[in-house]
Amino acid sequence: MKSSSEDTPPMAPQLLSSRNFKSLFDSVDTFLFDCDGVIWKGEKLIDGVAQTLDLIRSKDEIFSSSFAAAMYLKVNNFHKDKKVYVIGGEGILEELQIAGFTGLGGPEDGEKRAQWKSNSLFEHDKSVGAVVVGLDPNINYYKLQYGTLCVRENPGCLFIATNRDAVGHMTDLQEWPGAGCMVAAMCGSTEREPIVVGKPSTFMMDFLLQKFGTETSRMCMVGDRLDTDILFGQNAGCKTLLVLTGVTSESNLLKEGNEIEPDYYTSTVSDMMKLMESP
Repeated sequence: MKSSSEDTPPMAPQLLSSRNFKSLFDSVDTFLFDCDGVIWKGEKLIDGVAQTLDLIRSKDEIFSSSFAAAMYLKVNNFHKDKKVYVIGGEGILEELQIAGFTGLGGPEDGEKRAQWKSNSLFEHDKSVGAVVVGLDPNINYYKLQYGTLCVRENPGCLFIATNRDAVGHMTDLQEWPGAGCMVAAMCGSTEREPIVVGKPSTFMMDFLLQKFGTETSRMCMVGDRLDTDILFGQNAGCKTLLVLTGVTSESNLLKEGNEIEPDYYTSTVSDMMKLMESP
């Protein structure tokens, strides 16, 4: 005979509203945000996100996937004299700076070009002790060569990936290559596999549990992908909130046969600010 819990069907995802938002917010101490398709599309912040994050930060702890790379280096005692080369966006560089590390590369190297010249060496910084790879819409041959030389020639250099998403919904009309494509290019040239600090790795969860003692039941994972963000949050025991600014549409979420359902869903992160400010 089945138990009553087995007979009870799972609750359908709830559209975030003024009625249920307070219950969610009061039950959470920490919000975990995916970046691509949630906080920004490509290099552009999604409207209202910055103000919303500031408001949430004044009441709760918030963390993003770019935070994970900096924290990995910190908990593993990465030497402050070593530098970090970034194939990715400004967010990674900012988190590295906050953590006290020196970052190189990022958007600044987007216009640089590698040139094949006989009897000429491509120079790279020998003090780079880690290469962090994330989504980079300005990836080029220069960055790949620089990162490859650091990993292959600098003793002990770490190869870190923020995530391995194959695609992302960087614009409203179509999907684009995700961070996983940049990571795959580096895997090919270095013949190394990266340390993945974002989904599906549990590093961030483990870090938060150890550092702050926050139970996963008091965390909420906010993402745009059912098969990575939401599934990751569910497997960790978090509450989950899907936003529709990225990969997943409302029709895909609600269609018959979808087996991954968040606790809540809403159009965009900025809806949270509107609900917090509503009477």
